[in-house]
Amino acid sequence: MIDLDKLTPAEYRARYEALQEAARNKAANLPSIAAITEIPEAGIIKKDVIPPGNYVAIKIKRGSAIRITNLTGTPGAALFMWNAEDTSERYNSGDTVKLQWTTVLTTGRVLFSDMGRVLASITADNKAGHDSIIGPNSPVQTGAGRNGRDNLRLAAAKFGLTRTDVGPSISLFSKLTADENGRLHLTPPPAGAMVELRAEMNLLIALSNTPHALSTETQATGPISFVVYQTPPPSPDDLCRTFSDEAKRGFINTEEYFAA
Repeated sequence: MIDLDKLTPAEYRARYEALQEAARNKAANLPSIAAITEIPEAGIIKKDVIPPGNYVAIKIKRGSAIRITNLTGTPGAALFMWNAEDTSERYNSGDTVKLQWTTVLTTGRVLFSDMGRVLASITADNKAGHDSIIGPNSPVQTGAGRNGRDNLRLAAAKFGLTRTDVGPSISLFSKLTADENGRLHLTPPPAGAMVELRAEMNLLIALSNTPHALSTETQATGPISFVVYQTPPPSPDDLCRTFSDEAKRGFINTEEYFAA
């Protein structure tokens, strides 16, 4: 086992670059899009459609999953989550990107909390693209219309939380690319874009049907739907639990939390 306290700066750098290279090689071999399985009606816990500009605040239990579908190609949806048992633990966008060495959040990746635990796993995704850098849109973009920042705060209030409990969110259905000058550009999502998250902890979820901050649309253009359902326990070789060393450590932290 490496004693990190005894490494020289050069050794630290070499270790960092080796970890980065290994992560990039693995990311280059992401699994192909698997067939989206039908959800058994008997396993459905809750389902609904969120109209343009609206939001939901829902609680889902560890071991269940939520499938979110962009029905008509509306330009984004903002999502934030908390540990339902201790809301001081919440989604951490920076760690989710940093610990997995990538901004490409798709099948096999996980969403980290600010305590180093895994809140949710991305178990299915048809590669519509999800952004965890910019955050939700604001009144600056929408004017008097509904916006993601205020919607997430309103959803938080449903759980008895305040604006200080809401951090940078993940923007679903928001594929970003960078040009040669480093400017970010948003690719509009196709109708039917879908992502599925398996809850690894008991979660409070805020989901807002509002555009990405870089969208040329100031308001959502169509509905999104969600289905919460009971999912089978993950297998020992579950992709999300084995995809990276960082995820493995996150799951160890999560299991220790529930074993305490």
